[in-house]
Amino acid sequence: MATAAFEEIAETFEFLDDWEERYRHVIELGKAMPAMDPALQVTATKVDGCASQVWILPRIAGGNFDFEGDSDALIVRGLIAILHALYSGVPVAQVAGIDAPAELRRLGLEEHLSAQRSNGVRAMVERIRLLAAKA
Repeated sequence: MATAAFEEIAETFEFLDDWEERYRHVIELGKAMPAMDPALQVTATKVDGCASQVWILPRIAGGNFDFEGDSDALIVRGLIAILHALYSGVPVAQVAGIDAPAELRRLGLEEHLSAQRSNGVRAMVERIRLLAAKA
Protein backbone atom coordinates (compact mmCIF):
# COMPACT_ATOMS: atom_id res chain seq x y z
CA MET A 1 0.00 0.00 0.00
CA ALA A 2 2.59 2.54 -1.07
CA THR A 3 1.85 6.08 -2.18
CA ALA A 4 2.47 7.25 -5.73
CA ALA A 5 5.46 9.28 -4.50
CA PHE A 6 7.03 6.18 -2.95
CA GLU A 7 6.29 4.11 -6.06
CA GLU A 8 8.14 6.73 -8.10
CA ILE A 9 11.19 6.35 -5.84
CA ALA A 10 10.96 2.55 -6.09
CA GLU A 11 10.82 2.74 -9.89
CA THR A 12 13.85 5.04 -9.96
CA PHE A 13 15.77 2.60 -7.75
CA GLU A 14 14.99 -0.22 -10.19
CA PHE A 15 16.80 1.69 -12.95
CA LEU A 16 19.88 2.55 -10.89
CA ASP A 17 22.53 -0.08 -11.51
CA ASP A 18 24.53 -0.10 -8.30
CA TRP A 19 24.36 0.95 -4.68
CA GLU A 20 26.61 3.98 -5.19
CA GLU A 21 24.08 5.41 -7.66
CA ARG A 22 21.25 4.63 -5.25
CA TYR A 23 23.19 6.18 -2.37
CA ARG A 24 23.70 9.37 -4.41
CA HIS A 25 19.99 9.38 -5.23
CA VAL A 26 19.06 9.10 -1.54
CA ILE A 27 21.31 12.08 -0.80
CA GLU A 28 19.72 14.05 -3.66
CA LEU A 29 16.26 13.29 -2.25
CA GLY A 30 17.44 14.69 1.07
CA LYS A 31 18.88 17.82 -0.53
CA ALA A 32 15.59 18.43 -2.36
CA MET A 33 13.56 18.20 0.84
CA PRO A 34 12.60 21.54 2.39
CA ALA A 35 14.65 22.40 5.46
CA MET A 36 12.88 22.33 8.79
CA ASP A 37 12.78 25.60 10.70
CA PRO A 38 15.57 25.36 13.30
CA ALA A 39 13.10 26.69 15.90
CA LEU A 40 11.19 23.38 15.47
CA GLN A 41 14.29 21.28 16.04
CA VAL A 42 13.68 20.81 19.74
CA THR A 43 13.57 17.95 22.20
CA ALA A 44 9.85 17.39 21.58
CA THR A 45 10.43 16.71 17.86
CA LYS A 46 13.73 14.82 18.23
CA VAL A 47 13.76 11.13 17.36
CA ASP A 48 15.64 9.03 19.90
CA GLY A 49 17.57 6.00 18.70
CA CYS A 50 19.25 7.64 15.72
CA ALA A 51 23.02 8.08 15.47
CA SER A 52 22.45 11.42 13.74
CA GLN A 53 20.26 14.26 14.92
CA VAL A 54 16.73 13.66 13.56
CA TRP A 55 13.58 15.69 14.07
CA ILE A 56 10.05 14.83 12.93
CA LEU A 57 7.05 17.11 13.38
CA PRO A 58 3.62 15.73 12.38
CA ARG A 59 1.14 17.68 10.30
CA ILE A 60 -2.41 16.33 10.17
CA ALA A 61 -4.77 17.91 7.66
CA GLY A 62 -8.15 16.59 6.56
CA GLY A 63 -7.52 13.32 8.36
CA ASN A 64 -4.33 12.67 6.40
CA PHE A 65 -0.87 12.27 7.84
CA ASP A 66 2.08 14.41 6.85
CA PHE A 67 5.24 15.51 8.59
CA GLU A 68 8.22 17.79 8.43
CA GLY A 69 11.56 16.20 9.08
CA ASP A 70 15.22 17.05 9.12
CA SER A 71 18.62 15.70 10.08
CA ASP A 72 22.17 16.91 10.40
CA ALA A 73 23.35 14.08 8.07
CA LEU A 74 22.67 14.17 4.32
CA ILE A 75 22.02 10.43 3.95
CA VAL A 76 19.58 10.55 6.85
CA ARG A 77 17.79 13.54 5.29
CA GLY A 78 17.38 11.32 2.23
CA LEU A 79 15.97 8.50 4.34
CA ILE A 80 13.54 10.98 5.88
CA ALA A 81 12.53 12.04 2.36
CA ILE A 82 11.85 8.40 1.48
CA LEU A 83 9.73 7.94 4.61
CA HIS A 84 7.93 11.17 3.77
CA ALA A 85 7.08 9.76 0.35
CA LEU A 86 5.85 6.56 2.00
CA TYR A 87 3.59 8.21 4.58
CA SER A 88 2.64 11.68 3.31
CA GLY A 89 -1.03 12.00 2.46
CA VAL A 90 -2.00 8.64 3.92
CA PRO A 91 -5.14 8.67 6.07
CA VAL A 92 -4.04 8.73 9.71
CA ALA A 93 -5.92 5.51 10.44
CA GLN A 94 -3.91 3.69 7.75
CA VAL A 95 -0.41 4.75 8.85
CA ALA A 96 0.00 1.80 11.23
CA GLY A 97 -0.97 -0.62 8.46
CA ILE A 98 1.93 0.36 6.21
CA ASP A 99 4.62 -2.31 6.28
CA ALA A 100 7.54 0.10 6.12
CA PRO A 101 10.24 -2.58 6.41
CA ALA A 102 8.76 -4.46 3.44
CA GLU A 103 8.43 -1.30 1.36
CA LEU A 104 11.99 -0.23 2.18
CA ARG A 105 13.27 -3.72 1.29
CA ARG A 106 12.03 -3.03 -2.22
CA LEU A 107 14.70 -0.33 -2.39
CA GLY A 108 17.44 -2.66 -1.15
CA LEU A 109 18.30 -0.32 1.69
CA GLU A 110 18.70 -2.91 4.44
CA GLU A 111 21.61 -4.50 2.61
CA HIS A 112 23.62 -1.29 2.47
CA LEU A 113 22.82 0.65 5.62
CA SER A 114 24.96 0.28 8.70
CA ALA A 115 23.37 -1.25 11.78
CA GLN A 116 23.16 2.22 13.33
CA ARG A 117 21.40 3.67 10.27
CA SER A 118 19.01 0.70 10.16
CA ASN A 119 18.20 1.23 13.83
CA GLY A 120 17.65 4.91 13.09
CA VAL A 121 15.21 4.12 10.29
CA ARG A 122 13.31 1.80 12.63
CA ALA A 123 13.22 4.56 15.25
CA MET A 124 11.85 7.03 12.69
CA VAL A 125 9.15 4.57 11.56
CA GLU A 126 8.16 3.91 15.18
CA ARG A 127 7.99 7.65 15.83
CA ILE A 128 5.81 8.21 12.76
CA ARG A 129 3.44 5.42 13.85
CA LEU A 130 3.28 6.83 17.37
CA LEU A 131 2.55 10.35 16.11
CA ALA A 132 -0.19 9.06 13.83
CA ALA A 133 -1.71 7.01 16.65
CA LYS A 134 -1.84 10.12 18.84
CA ALA A 135 -3.54 12.18 16.13
